[in-house]
Amino acid sequence: MSYAGRMAEEVNKKRILFILGLLVAVVFLFWVGIVLYKDRAYNIISIMIMVLACIPFYAAYEKKEGDIRRLVIIAALTAIAVVGRFVFGPIPFFKPVTAVVIITAIYLGSEAGFLVGSLSAVISNIFFGQGPWTPFQMAAWGVIGLIAGFPPVKRLLKTKPGLVVYGVFSGILFSAIMDIWTVLSYEGVFNWARYLAAQATALSATITYAVSNVVFLLIGIKPIGKKLERIQIKHKIFIKE
Repeated sequence: MSYAGRMAEEVNKKRILFILGLLVAVVFLFWVGIVLYKDRAYNIISIMIMVLACIPFYAAYEKKEGDIRRLVIIAALTAIAVVGRFVFGPIPFFKPVTAVVIITAIYLGSEAGFLVGSLSAVISNIFFGQGPWTPFQMAAWGVIGLIAGFPPVKRLLKTKPGLVVYGVFSGILFSAIMDIWTVLSYEGVFNWARYLAAQATALSATITYAVSNVVFLLIGIKPIGKKLERIQIKHKIFIKE
C-alpha cells in the first residue's frame, strides 16, 4: 500500500474512533439527564449534545480553507429543515427534516449530518416547544445523519432503491429512539414490555415517518444534491470520500 493510502486509512480509523466516542458521550449524557437529574436538566443536556455535535464537524475541517463557507451551507441546510418542519407542522409525523439531514450527510459527510440533525431539532423546538424530548430528537436525527454519511452507506444512498430503504429505516430508527423517551416519561425507568407496547401503539406514526422520509428524499435529492455538487466543483470545500 502506498504512503498516501496508509495515511488515508489511518485518518479513516481515527475518524471512526472519534465518531464512536461521540456516540458514547451522547449515551452518557442521556444517562446523566435521566438517572441523575430525572429529566429536569433537559436544557443543559440539549446544549451539551449540541456542543458535542459541533466538535467533530470542526475537527474534520481543521486547518482547511473555506470554513466560513461550510458553516454558511450548514446554516442554510439547517434553516431548510427547520422551515420545512414548520410548514408541514399541521400534518402529524409528515416532515422533511430527516430527508434534509440525510442529503446533508450524503454530500457533506457524517459530521455535518449529525450537526444539521441535532441543530434542526433544538432550533425548531423553539417554535414547537422545548422539553425532555428535545435531546432524544437531537440524538435521533443526529444519528440518522451520522450513519448516512459513512462511505459505504453514502454509496448505497446514491441509488434510488438504497435511498428508499434508508428512508424507511430512518423512520423506524427515529420512532425507536423517541419511544425510549415515551417509556421513561411514564415511570422514570426503562421497561421492555412498555417499550414494545409503545412501539406497537406508534406503528401508524412510524409508517408515516417512513413514507414521509421516502417522499421528501425522492423529491429533494436531485435539486439539493445538484446545488451541493456545484458548490463542491466550484469551491472544493467538502470532504471527498
